[in-house]
Amino acid sequence: MRLGKVIRKYRKSKDMTQEEMAKRLGVTAPAVNKWENDNSFPDITLLAPIARLLEVSLDTLLSFQEDLTDEEINEIIQEADIKFKEEPYEEVFLWVKKKIEEYPNCEVLIMQMAELLDAQRIMQEVPNAERYDDYICDLFIQGLKSGREAIRIESAHALIRFHLIKKEYGKAEEYLEYLSQQNPQKKEIQAHIYAETERVEEAWRAYEELLYSSYQQASTSLQGMYRLSLKNEDMEKAHQLVEKQEALARCFEMGKYHEISCGLEVATIEKDKESLLAIMEGMLSSVEQIDGFTDSFLYEHMNLQKVGRDFLEKLKADLLGCFRDEEHYGFLKNDERWKKLKE
Repeated sequence: MRLGKVIRKYRKSKDMTQEEMAKRLGVTAPAVNKWENDNSFPDITLLAPIARLLEVSLDTLLSFQEDLTDEEINEIIQEADIKFKEEPYEEVFLWVKKKIEEYPNCEVLIMQMAELLDAQRIMQEVPNAERYDDYICDLFIQGLKSGREAIRIESAHALIRFHLIKKEYGKAEEYLEYLSQQNPQKKEIQAHIYAETERVEEAWRAYEELLYSSYQQASTSLQGMYRLSLKNEDMEKAHQLVEKQEALARCFEMGKYHEISCGLEVATIEKDKESLLAIMEGMLSSVEQIDGFTDSFLYEHMNLQKVGRDFLEKLKADLLGCFRDEEHYGFLKNDERWKKLKE
């Protein structure tokens, strides 16, 4: 907000007329009117008296700590969009620069303006666009120091994107440090940089880790949806989700055990003897390949550890103990396959 608007805002909040304010400051009413309409500025010696009269700090008076509302920011951005369609890039650039100077502490406005400047010079294929590099990058770098995490992350992404386009992979990699390890895009960008800078082994491993992580995330989501289906007693959807889990495990080469085990519960609930026994037999016969994905070419650079023999034997014993439980599987008691399986 410009100085004149600040003066008007706080003068009115005190129910003070321009004439009253002028009298208290020893100036004329037309002078106050000119200040409020931004036709002139108060003498520097009057700033402190004005602040005291309006009972605000000098920072507030000069808008040093003021932030724009979302509506005000959107209005400025929309105005910039219109200008980019109607005026040369250079003219709009200067207008944007002036706006940023007016609101030097409005981080959201600065970030959006920087992204707009960067995008428009690419879309318009602005001649000698590199002459704007330093100014735009400085705006993004300024955002890295923000107290708001969202602004810092957005700034880092913008700088990474900026340097990747220019194939300045070293600089792009530096700004990756501003992204948390939990940020899913960090690993993707790092893998791309590895590939582009001939660090082939690291690139393979990064992509494989992304693939493995994607399986874990997708499997967890499908399992959650499956649980919801059971809770809602929607067995049709439960079957569909089991099929998706089987297909997912097959696609990501997780091994036979992971493909067939996800259907165990549905078959038990529905007392589907044939399906249940087939699943039980399949799980017991494939339990030693529970870590089969460690042999897949999809994960050969990840150095995944094989499951130990003691763990496998315990797992098989636990499965047999579970399958012998008559409380859950008593409806199979007259089935010869179940008797043989228990033995």
